[in-house]
Order: sequence, then structure tokens, then C-alpha cells
Amino acid sequence: MLIKVSWLQRCRKPEHPEETHANTGRTHRQSLKIRIVSRSEVCELKLQKDVKMPLRKVRILVILLVAIVLLIVMHHNLFNLHDLLRKEDSEPRYGGLQRFTGERIGEEIPVLIPAVEERLGGVIAAVNSIFRNTRSNVVFYIVTTNDTIDHLRAWLQKEELMGIKYKILGFDPHILKGKVQVEGDSTEVKPLTFVRFYLPMLISGTEKAIYLDDDVIVQGDIRELYDTELKAGHAAAFSEDCDSVSSKVLVRGAGRQNTYLGFLDYKKETIRKLGLKASTCSFNPGVFVANLTEWKQQNITEQLEKWMEINVVENLYGGALAGSITTPPMLLVFYKQYSSIDPMWHVRYLGSNAGTRYSSHFIKAAKLLHWNGRFKPWGRTASFSEIWDKWYIPDPTGKFHPVRRHAEEEDAH
Repeated sequence: MLIKVSWLQRCRKPEHPEETHANTGRTHRQSLKIRIVSRSEVCELKLQKDVKMPLRKVRILVILLVAIVLLIVMHHNLFNLHDLLRKEDSEPRYGGLQRFTGERIGEEIPVLIPAVEERLGGVIAAVNSIFRNTRSNVVFYIVTTNDTIDHLRAWLQKEELMGIKYKILGFDPHILKGKVQVEGDSTEVKPLTFVRFYLPMLISGTEKAIYLDDDVIVQGDIRELYDTELKAGHAAAFSEDCDSVSSKVLVRGAGRQNTYLGFLDYKKETIRKLGLKASTCSFNPGVFVANLTEWKQQNITEQLEKWMEINVVENLYGGALAGSITTPPMLLVFYKQYSSIDPMWHVRYLGSNAGTRYSSHFIKAAKLLHWNGRFKPWGRTASFSEIWDKWYIPDPTGKFHPVRRHAEEEDAH
């Protein structure tokens, strides 16, 4: 009893001191006992409460801090979602870069594209896609024939293409005299397809340049392609047909158009003497980056012309399975002497039946799309032609009509 009283006194001062006197009666003592025990319990609870209170406050504080952090994160995510949705509304479905406008300064990035009259819409779509997806100072070297210059200039003056820097260059087909076979249907030979052989003659004052066919759409920043590293002594960088992601959809078999065997006639003694392995991976010269300094030092143009002249006499690749007239000379000159570009910067075969095998997710991630093959994006049937449509700008002269669109318009009437 006294122990409890003593402990209680240490714990808490009694509110009524007379309750602790020992000389009271039995009844009072019993009452006192009850009161003392009761106050002991109260004291214990009080002590426990006093000990627990700081921990409880800490817990409450931690919970509040966690709640604040969660609110901040949710607000940030909601803001980002709103920004993303706004971007998706303003951007095309394919290609993730903002469409840049305004003055372009800094190092010039020369891009050369051939412009054939009946394919002029392809040139406009390609140029528009490049210009709108980069902040870089791109200068387009558009090479065409004299009878197309006025048409091209009128198209490039449309408001949607204002701000684009370009140079229209004329190409003299007579330079190909004695270098191209013109037997049979001469319309099959397009002089402008050989423009890629003469890059240093068309572009000066720069070390590097990009060549593109007219049936491409660029979804990435062209500077990435321009910054492709070329190894010492290499005059160009291509995308190989064997190692690229495009090879996954290439139809293999008798044609073997991803190797040298598909482009060169190995029955000819001149080809056999070169010692070129028929199984060597080929490359597609519709997209490449050139080191013009190396190109000139190694006389690449002269080497290409030499093989063109030999082919006129010996038909080294006229009967090849691939049927190309520009790829074989480049395969001969650049045999195992070129650098590689990122395969996502040349996703091809969209102009063939193989192009249908790509997933829309993969096509969206591609940096450059190439409709090489029979089916062009401005034609009646082609894979993913809706992407090309987003970049096409109608011809102000009315001469060029995408076949697919033109047919739909006639059906509507």
C-alpha cells in the first residue's frame, strides 16, 4: 500500500493530501485503497500516454509529408499528361518531333534530292518532312532538268514551304553519253537517277552531304543522320541489306537481293576476276551520307563512270536479278569500303509487298521511311501511304495528282 502511495507521489502530486493520511478509519482506508489504486492506474495510463504522444505526433507528421509528396507527384503527372495530349493533337500520328519553324542558323546541312517531273510530289513531301522535323540549317540541293525548273519553283513558293532554303540545279543528261545503255525503251533510263554519282560537282564548299531518293519521308531530326561518323578513308556511309532491321521483311529466295549475287552477273569473267564474294551483303544507295573530300580524293565519280562504260560493252549487271542500274556500280566501287548508318535511318521496302509486314509501332519509331520498289506512296497502292499524305502539299499548278487521291475524288463526283 505504501509502495503504491510512494510511487503515486513520485508520479503525480495528489489533488487531496488528506487522502494519504494513515490514521484514518477502516472505511476511509478501504476507500483510500480504492482511490489510490485508481489513481495508480490513471498515473500509469498517463505515463504511457506521455510516452506514446511524441511517437504518434511523428507518425502523423510522416503521413502528412507522404500525402504532400503524393499530391505533388499527381499534380506533376497530370501536367505532363495535359502537355502530352496537347502535343499529340498538334503533331502527326507518325513521328515524334515538334514541327520547328523560324530562322535556321548555324552549320549548313546540305541535302541533295533528284526531282523527276512525274515524281515531283515526292520531292515536295520529302523536303517538307525534313524541314519540319529539325531546327538545323538545312539547305536543299534539288537537281532536275530544265523543263521541270519552273514547275518546281512555283511549288516551292507555296506559303506552307516558306522559309525553306534551297538551290535548284540543272542536270545535263549528255554527261551520261556512252555510259548508259539506251537500247529498247529508252524511257526506262532516268538520267536523274545517276545524280548521286556526281555529288562533288553539284555541291561545293562543304565536307559532308546527304543524298536522298525522292520516295522517302523523314520522321527524325536530319542532323542525326548528318552526324553519322565515317571511318577514316571512307567516302560514304550506307545501310547494309543484311544487318539492317529492314532485312527482317526482305523476301529472300532465288533472288537473293540482299547480296552481291542479286546485282552482279557472276557468269561474266570481268566480275569473277575481281574476287568479290557473291555472298557479301549489298547496300541500298537511296540514302547515304558522303564525305565529299574523300570522294574527290579517291576519284569515286571517275570510278563509277568507268564501270558504267564497261557495263555498256559487257553487260555486267544488265541481266542481274535485281534489275538496278545505279546500285551495281556503287557496289563495285565501295566493296567493303564504307561506313554504316543507323538502320532506323533507312527503313525500306515499303514500296514492295514486304512493306506490309512492318507493324505500325515499328513504323512510328523509324527515323526515315523509304518506299523503294514498285508501289510509291503517291500511287494507287502502297503500305503506310497515310504517312506520306500528312507531308504532301498539293500542286498549285494542278499538274501532279497522287493517283490514289485523284481516284477517290473522281469517285466522290
